[in-house]
Amino acid sequence: MIRIYRNKSYLYLFLWIVALCLCTSCASKRLIKQEKMLCPKREFRGAWIQTVFQDEYSVMSSASFRYTMMERLDKLCEAGINAIVFQVRPEADAFYKSKYEPWSRFLTGTQGTPPDEPDFDPMAYLIDACHQRNMEFHAWLNPYRVGAGGFRDFDGSHVYHQHPEWFVEYNNQILFDPGIPECRQFICLVVKDIVSRYDVDGIHMDDYFYPYPVEGKKFPDEQSFNRYGQDYKPDRRDDWRRKNVNQLIYDVKHTILETKPWVRFGISPFGIYRNKSSYKKGSLTNGLQNYDDLYADVLFWMKEGWIDYCAPQLYWETGHPRADYTTLVHWWNKQKSDIHLYIGQDVARTMKFNQLNEKMRLARALKRIQGNIFWPANELLWNNGGVTDSLKVIYHRYPALIPAYTHLYKRSPGKIKRLQSQQSSWGLQLQWESPSPRKQGGVAYYVVYRFLKGEKKDLDRSSAIYAITHEPFCAVPNDKPCTYVVTAMDRFHNESKKGRKIKVKLKKAGK
Repeated sequence: MIRIYRNKSYLYLFLWIVALCLCTSCASKRLIKQEKMLCPKREFRGAWIQTVFQDEYSVMSSASFRYTMMERLDKLCEAGINAIVFQVRPEADAFYKSKYEPWSRFLTGTQGTPPDEPDFDPMAYLIDACHQRNMEFHAWLNPYRVGAGGFRDFDGSHVYHQHPEWFVEYNNQILFDPGIPECRQFICLVVKDIVSRYDVDGIHMDDYFYPYPVEGKKFPDEQSFNRYGQDYKPDRRDDWRRKNVNQLIYDVKHTILETKPWVRFGISPFGIYRNKSSYKKGSLTNGLQNYDDLYADVLFWMKEGWIDYCAPQLYWETGHPRADYTTLVHWWNKQKSDIHLYIGQDVARTMKFNQLNEKMRLARALKRIQGNIFWPANELLWNNGGVTDSLKVIYHRYPALIPAYTHLYKRSPGKIKRLQSQQSSWGLQLQWESPSPRKQGGVAYYVVYRFLKGEKKDLDRSSAIYAITHEPFCAVPNDKPCTYVVTAMDRFHNESKKGRKIKVKLKKAGK
């Protein structure tokens, strides 16, 4: 039984509006505008899949991993998720065939031990599986973490054994020292390896830069500061640390640009940049700060264009006494930048406080916000509090395209060629030819729109999207007279300015 999220009056209002919008004979411009606001055609709908301390993966055979992930991706796809952010490097290790780092202990139980099938590559499988479902795959890397929770049993091939001087210990963790240039170079080497060999859509990092501070414990970077921080006075070590993280972000971005410029670089920082008590333009909050405590100057990266999307983790509830969600979502919305802004949503906390409706309404009402990433994906798979049902029926009722990354490339692909329909014993199929490729703007997939006879051909309506496909053909129904329109999309999610259209007449009985 489908469980719809609380606040039924909002649900009834939504369904009433949608119903009216679909009845084109009485749909007004105002109602269509309302539909577009409630059901945007473009929206990033991501979900984080973590692997650190998820022991279930380490007891799976390769066959079980494929089956389990296929089942989970199907459920997430049905919930309207169009991007998976998968943790492929939790501890300077790998959920893929890495040239530089050992297999993850969270995959096979023992670091360095390969999957039971020698040729199996989990990340390659996941990329293909996501793309088959028209979902993006973003490879999530933890840049500095090497050993969490006291782990020290590194495989013999691990870089820890090759360069022990690169690492420090803090709060029961082994970490790369961010102040050592060779550490940044190695991380960029890992990024280049992934981007060059795998068809990823993005490289993703979360909030773990310098570690979260522990009261009474100083981060042990005295040696690297003395060696590499000569231009900074001792009381300016914080500025030096920020410079180190800035340099990593810059280097990673340029590594990606030099390898595959259509691959995006995204950061999901802690939700508070700075409190107003520390910075006059900060948020009216009272919590840990990216800039001051993690040395992550996120706004600077956004301003400089070193990242392509920012997804602050706004994991608090509306009305939280120290970090009010509404205060923070408005604060991030006011930050001027060309890069995309998505909101990191804590599913369990949102459902606990019955705030899904309000948070989704805010995310869609604010101009700068272009989507959400849900943490963690498991909560969606469990349908915690009926959240997945609510997404299916209300907020993700229709499919959404990924927002176009026009700050990277904004020339639209050309119009498709030779659109035609072909009737066969199993139904009707549309087929077409891809447009001529343009520089960096080669066609990645296609969008098929369906309009009933007499309906206005408005390509900005998500309700008109019939299918999204990577193939130059699509099976379609022939149950009503209608017009199909097909457009081309590139790797930056730019859409061809015009689509080819074809009218389909209702097939008569006996023909």
